[in-house]
Amino acid sequence: MPAHHPPLTRRQCLLHLVAGTTTLLGCGGGGRSSTPPAPDGELIEGMRVVTVAEGLQHPWGLAFLPDGRLLFTERAGTMRTVQPDGSGLSSPIAGLPAVVVAGQGGLLDVALDPDFANTPWIYWSYVESGGASTAGTAVARGQLVGNTMTGVTVLYRQIPKVTGDGHFGGRLAFAPDGRLLITLGERMLEDPAAPGTLYAQNLGNSLGKVVRLERDGNIPPDNPNLGGGALPELFSFGLRNPQGAAIHPSTGELWVADHGPQGGDEINVIQAGDNHGWPLVSYGCPYGSPVGNACWVNGGTHAPNYVEPLTTWTPTSTAPSGMAFYTGSRYPSWTGQLFVGALAGEALWRLTLSGNTVTSRTAMFVNRLGRIRDVRQGRDGWLYLLTDETNGRILRLEM
Repeated sequence: MPAHHPPLTRRQCLLHLVAGTTTLLGCGGGGRSSTPPAPDGELIEGMRVVTVAEGLQHPWGLAFLPDGRLLFTERAGTMRTVQPDGSGLSSPIAGLPAVVVAGQGGLLDVALDPDFANTPWIYWSYVESGGASTAGTAVARGQLVGNTMTGVTVLYRQIPKVTGDGHFGGRLAFAPDGRLLITLGERMLEDPAAPGTLYAQNLGNSLGKVVRLERDGNIPPDNPNLGGGALPELFSFGLRNPQGAAIHPSTGELWVADHGPQGGDEINVIQAGDNHGWPLVSYGCPYGSPVGNACWVNGGTHAPNYVEPLTTWTPTSTAPSGMAFYTGSRYPSWTGQLFVGALAGEALWRLTLSGNTVTSRTAMFVNRLGRIRDVRQGRDGWLYLLTDETNGRILRLEM
């Protein structure tokens, strides 16, 4: 978006989110793209963009079944499968729990058990009702038999359920030790303009947190001790709307992409007990502020009281979402780099790394593919993208 466009106020963001029209700064979690889809097979920036599936309702999460099928969620509340060549698009999988579909909420991420060959569980995050117009993120698991999910159990429910339809977080990742890590948004209850609302800093709830569970939903005995009154499932806190998560292939650490307000989007390494500062500090600004850095929340700098992000997007937001470390050989020059989808930015970001230092960032396919909700490396070594649109697509990048 050109820099001379004024950013929306928080109220305007909310109105656009409800209307489903948000592509603007600081409002990247919902909405639709105005970018027309690139033609199937078009060569863009040296890559052939192949459409695997289209006509999807805001596809959100993607996993790869051992039999070669792609398993994906649609925010509209459905989970389906498709073959890599685009054939065999299934009807919606039956047996899922009821999903609240409103604003940014709906059916969210999906992931396979790390020992899927022996314990073929499928895990997914979604928004469930709490009654009285409240809702919250939940995580369930089940086993896919035919086109039905069986043995469904809800493993975790965000505490508390609140009103509103934004900032659910919802990414799932399995650490090398097999523990399940879940990113949870602060549900838009915190705003730099209202610094008294410190829900992400309150360890008695799971808003604005990462929680760590055993795969059956139990709490690991070695979770960090965050003091009296802290929920035992908490792993880290002080996050806003973490919509990207990936495990570093060498260190095994969880990396998370977190939405800032007006600017201040972050990539963070998540370690036990860390406080990432929201809403006490941010390199973003309250909505409606003049574009720049004079309005950074408490000056922006996190250290020494809070963990500094590895990289940030300022002064305006790109709204980072799903992300993946590339470990394959299809794109030899990209091995070891981090790929992050962008919603408001409508781009695929390629981050070059040296250890935990981001040495460069490159925005690819800017305004060419639409809002990129998720990025995954397939079993075939290609990168797959989900575009978050009413006519959403699964895309494969080939060279």
